[in-house]
Amino acid sequence: MVERQRKRADGAVALAAAATGLLLCATGCSGGGTASDDARTAEDPVEVLHGAAGNLVSAGTSKARTSMEMATGGTRVTIRGEGVYDFADQVGRLKVLLPQDPGGADGHRPITELLAPGALYMKNRGAGVPTDKWVRVNTATLSDGNLVTGGATDPFAAAELLLGARTAAYMGRTSVAGTPVRHYRGTADLTLAARDASAGNREALRAAAKGFATATVPFDVYLDEQGRIRKVRHRFSFVNGQQKDTVAVASTTLLYDFGAAVDVRLPKTKDIFAGRIAE
Repeated sequence: MVERQRKRADGAVALAAAATGLLLCATGCSGGGTASDDARTAEDPVEVLHGAAGNLVSAGTSKARTSMEMATGGTRVTIRGEGVYDFADQVGRLKVLLPQDPGGADGHRPITELLAPGALYMKNRGAGVPTDKWVRVNTATLSDGNLVTGGATDPFAAAELLLGARTAAYMGRTSVAGTPVRHYRGTADLTLAARDASAGNREALRAAAKGFATATVPFDVYLDEQGRIRKVRHRFSFVNGQQKDTVAVASTTLLYDFGAAVDVRLPKTKDIFAGRIAE
């Protein structure tokens, strides 16, 4: 269903392509603080995190930067994305940049991705797809629920994954891109997250709970004074379909410029590619 990347000489890129249909990457996190006499220590961190997705809906919109990283065979594979997201309507637009070839050549055009409840639309998807057509993927049919397949985790899905937080600790104050934030660290359960998620993410998260090597997802998240996510980093573990190896992927989402204008128009039926995607 989703095109696999052409096999690379060093084998690392081929592993990522077989597992996700795109290469994967992530950025690093900002430094953490230390819990001291901050008043936040009196709050239940799990309850705080359960409210993070709702706080984004209240905020309305934001700009977003996404990244993923996967290290295998001594090679780090990276993808980066940038765009906007409307949390009330659960739609967004990202421009996703694929990594260079192992030899350093950059032969990939950016992929435009439109995120919507239950669906992922991609343009410039690859061989066999006309340049003026979109590819539509039902995220509930993906074994990872599109948490990694598109090379970017849907920002609202990343937030709703915190609904499955089972354990969390307040790590103290720090800053993200100059904004004061509170740092929390813990683990989330995909099954629990799916149970409490919005209708648009529920089936995709259920698919991920079944498809990943483990339903437990470690995370680090940074909230501003309004309880909005400024940065969240998840660490997923899935089984590579080609070699049956367990692969670790780190996905990072950075949110900023809340209230930014967002205009996402989903493709019409006539603009969606109905043919077979080249393997």
